[in-house]
Amino acid sequence: MARSDNLTGALLMMVSMACFTFNDTLMKMMAGDIPLFQLLFLRGVLTSVAVAVIAWRMGVLRTRLARRDWGLVALRTVAETAAAYFFLTALFNMPIANVTAILQALPLTITLAAALFFGESVGWRRMVAIMAGFVGVMLIVRPGAADFNFYSIYTLIAVICVTVRDLSARRLSREVPSMFVTLVTSLAIMVFFGIAGLGSGWVPMGGRELGLTAGAALFIIGGYLFSIMVMRVGEISFVAPFRYTGLLWALLLGWVAFDEWPEPLTLLGATIVVGSGLFMLYREARMGRKRPLSQPTRRH
Repeated sequence: MARSDNLTGALLMMVSMACFTFNDTLMKMMAGDIPLFQLLFLRGVLTSVAVAVIAWRMGVLRTRLARRDWGLVALRTVAETAAAYFFLTALFNMPIANVTAILQALPLTITLAAALFFGESVGWRRMVAIMAGFVGVMLIVRPGAADFNFYSIYTLIAVICVTVRDLSARRLSREVPSMFVTLVTSLAIMVFFGIAGLGSGWVPMGGRELGLTAGAALFIIGGYLFSIMVMRVGEISFVAPFRYTGLLWALLLGWVAFDEWPEPLTLLGATIVVGSGLFMLYREARMGRKRPLSQPTRRH
């Protein structure tokens, strides 16, 4: 059976979230030891070199973009750079599961923004599933609790930045290679944080730190690439809730790497979040099986 665009988008989103969360974990493991700007610059160097080689082999370095697409790439790059700063600053000062949970507000913000600016329709079943997932996120975050501190605001700013980033990618022409956009993003982050880090002292890095940075670079390449691809296939209102799978990785890695055992309410919220995503996947699978029956002439 052919896979629908929505299912393809869901799979790409889940892979993207796994890549980003593993990157976050490796970066957080160096929190307090290596300055953030130094880490982002060095990760940017490794990422840019690797992506440039891949882009060259794919023949996309000579890509010609229309002025409109250049504007969207620039907007997306600025939003990505800002999101990296605000999110990682919060991550270095909060449990990874809490930061990731706040970031799960994205399906709601992206879906509503897509409906407002792009005119995408959002059925009531999808909206109910998204709202249920958001309730689960609130059980994890619990505004007003001790864990909801100043750095939680940083994460909310990152939510806004990522919303702008993803909607910008959505508006790119299909002719714009995703790997080219990934390269531009990586180079911009490398240059920005390299310049920003000039005023602060650098810390020598041993084999452990270099290995963690290289691993983070590898995962962030996947995160960048898949996050662009996923915004260019399927319906935003369906694909966006699969960001919730990143929360599962955050809960698991937070426990394994940092001994951050989630509280019962956190687990309840995670269950609701996952349930909403699975419901939408089930709905799309059923609708995908019905489409060929209603349009049989397309198969001959």
